[in-house]
Amino acid sequence: MGARPENQKGEAIMKCVACGAATSVGITTDVTDLGHCLVIVRNVPCHKCDECNEIIYTADVVKNLETIVSAVRMAVNEITVVDYSRMVA
Repeated sequence: MGARPENQKGEAIMKCVACGAATSVGITTDVTDLGHCLVIVRNVPCHKCDECNEIIYTADVVKNLETIVSAVRMAVNEITVVDYSRMVA
């Protein structure tokens, strides 16, 4: 099995699943519509496509987002805004 390409910081290089261009590490805001409410999670780590702005999450971030949304699902009425770094820490 070959080595994965890395950038200058030693991070694995990800390609965009939509267009195949390179991505950059960044943060974004994730919005989940539960039908009866919106859950907004700020400062979510992601990879952003340099060409088409597609947002790509790693598996661990997806798992953490699912945990956050499940936790607030029972406690919200209409809109909840959560800071990812405070919920995962």
